[in-house]
Amino acid sequence: MPTRSFARLFTYSDSIKRLIDCVLAFVILVFFSPVCLVIAVLIKLDSDGPIFADVPERIGQNGKTFKMFKFRSMIVNAHYLLRTDPRFKALFEEYKQGSYKLKKDPRITRIGKFIRKHSIDEIPQLLNVLRGDMSIVGPRAYYPDELENQQKNYPETKKLVTKVLSVKPGITGLWQVSGRSEINFDKRIAIDARYVDTISLKQDMSIMLRTPLVMLTGKGAI
Repeated sequence: MPTRSFARLFTYSDSIKRLIDCVLAFVILVFFSPVCLVIAVLIKLDSDGPIFADVPERIGQNGKTFKMFKFRSMIVNAHYLLRTDPRFKALFEEYKQGSYKLKKDPRITRIGKFIRKHSIDEIPQLLNVLRGDMSIVGPRAYYPDELENQQKNYPETKKLVTKVLSVKPGITGLWQVSGRSEINFDKRIAIDARYVDTISLKQDMSIMLRTPLVMLTGKGAI
């Protein structure tokens, strides 16, 4: 029994995964710091508002909410305006019907189109990894209202959602490299649940190696 308990402390999905997350997040942040500086300047020159996105908290592991860091790619208060401004009423309906994705979003800024297409807006999430909110690889982190409404649309996914929320969300993940925004919630949550069932160093390394190509090509990005 003591041997088995000791072994559990060092399973990949726990301490080793966390160690790899911290080391990689730090190294990548240092490497991309010049890029981050340029992007920050371009965001300020392109439109009024903060450098980081002013969005609500996301749902993390075990349902705990956290503030996700992202470069701002939209106009100020974009999240709030979509849900409350009469001018965006039709757009909000399209947003909900399209699995909470929009192919043409008038709220996106000029520099925002570029950084979203190549996932550069997600680089600041490495700070979330260092804080322990996220992992390098994991399921998508949803907005509370998005997750609630999606489960109403796809009630059969509730058990899968519970499984997905048992681990930390990731900057990249199995569904991102398997189609990203081109797949609907029911398929996306099923892919993330499959990831949770099969977490391993080999799988995480495979996802991490596939992610740069997805970023460069912008495949499936919205």
